[in-house]
Amino acid sequence: MTFFSPGKRLRQALQQEKPLQIVGCINAYVALMAQEAGFRALYLSGAGVANSCYGLPDLGLTSLDNVLQEVWRITSAVDLPLLVDADTGWGSELMIARTVRQMIKAGAAGIHIEDQVSDKRCGHRPGKGVVSRHEAVSRIRAAAEAKSDSDFVIMARTDAVAVEGLENALERAADMEKAGADMLFPEALVTLDQYAAFREAVTIPILANITEFGKTPLFTIEELRSVGVDIVLYPLSVNRAMNHAAEATLREIRDKGTQQGMLGAMQTRQRLYDVLDYHQQEQQLDKEKRSW
Repeated sequence: MTFFSPGKRLRQALQQEKPLQIVGCINAYVALMAQEAGFRALYLSGAGVANSCYGLPDLGLTSLDNVLQEVWRITSAVDLPLLVDADTGWGSELMIARTVRQMIKAGAAGIHIEDQVSDKRCGHRPGKGVVSRHEAVSRIRAAAEAKSDSDFVIMARTDAVAVEGLENALERAADMEKAGADMLFPEALVTLDQYAAFREAVTIPILANITEFGKTPLFTIEELRSVGVDIVLYPLSVNRAMNHAAEATLREIRDKGTQQGMLGAMQTRQRLYDVLDYHQQEQQLDKEKRSW
C-alpha cells in the first residue's frame, strides 16, 4: 500500500475537487462527522481554538503548543488532510521554522501564515496592521525552507487589501509566491473581481475564506469557480451552529427545568455510537474479556 504524506493528500484533494471545499473542525468528533459527510479536507481555525478551547478572543493570545494539541487530536482521529491556522508563525524566522517542523510531526497537511503584525486580530475586524512586505516575504521564505516534506503546504495569507489597498496586496502576493508559498489566502475580500485580480497576479492555488458575519459576502461555489478560486474555506460554520444550539439548550433547561423541548434538535445516542463505531469496539472489548 502506497503511503502519501498529509501534504500530498491535500494536494491530491485539490486535483479531485474544483473548488475544494474545506470545512473547519474544532475537535476530533466534528472531524469524524465531516469525514462521513464526504469532505476531502479539514481546517483548524486559530480563532476556533482560542474561542472554544480557551475562552479567549482571536487576538493572538494562544500559543503554538495550544494549537498543536488540537492538531494531534484531529489527525489521530481521521485520515483527511488538515490545514492549520498558524497565525503569524508565533515569532521570528527561527520560530516560524520550528512551527513548520512541529506541524509536520503532528500530522498537519499544511499551515497558513499571515502578514499581520504580531498583535493580530480577526481578519474581518477594523484596525488591522500588516508588517512590511519584506518581513511578510521573509516569514514565507523561512517556512518554505524549513519543510522536511516537500509536499507540506505553506499557504501565505495576506490581510493587506484592507490596509494598503488591492494593488499593493497583489504585489505582495506575487512576492510571497516567489518566496515559496504553495497557495494563497487573500483575506477579507469583498468582490468577485478582487478574487479575479489575485488569480491573474499569481499562479498558485487561491483560497476564498467564506466566513459568516464578516466582510466577505457568502459567495457560492459556482461564483467562486467562475473567477478561478481553487479552495473554498468554511472556517467556523459548524462551530457557530454548535454554539447557537448550545445557547438554546442551556436556556431551555434553565428556564423550563427540562430538556424535553430540545430533543428534536439533538444528535441521538444511537447516532453518536454510529459515528464512533461504538458497538463494534464494544464487541471487541467483550471478545477480549471472554478470552481471559
